Amino acid sequence: MEAVQNRPYSQTLQRLRDAGLRPTRQRLALGRLLFDSSDRHVTAEALHEEAQEGGISVSLATVYNTLHQFTDAGLLRQVVVDASRTYFDTNIHEHHHFFNESDGKLTDIPADQISLSTLPDAPEGLDVARVDVIVRVAPAS
Repeated sequence: MEAVQNRPYSQTLQRLRDAGLRPTRQRLALGRLLFDSSDRHVTAEALHEEAQEGGISVSLATVYNTLHQFTDAGLLRQVVVDASRTYFDTNIHEHHHFFNESDGKLTDIPADQISLSTLPDAPEGLDVARVDVIVRVAPAS
């Protein structure tokens, strides 16, 4: 078993299998870029560029599809900052974000650093799935 753990892609392969995803070549390659380092926030475009620079031949459409498949499988969290900017977060635990308006970077805020005193009742037949707080920051004036 130890030899399997030392093989390239072994952690990504297991993560995909645990999530019920077939480990295709593209999923393995993109999963390795996403999960083989510390938690990160990426856009589809940035991940596509990183893949191209790493010699991974994959279309932007495939990157988008894979990111959405990973999100649906619970491997990523989607963070929508505005209508034109969506990030994918490898940290799937409860937390919030600072969004730096000058450079477009997201930074994690631990969940216990933000408290909400009340939430509205969800519409009939629905439950609140989660609450995402995005605190927008800009250079001090």
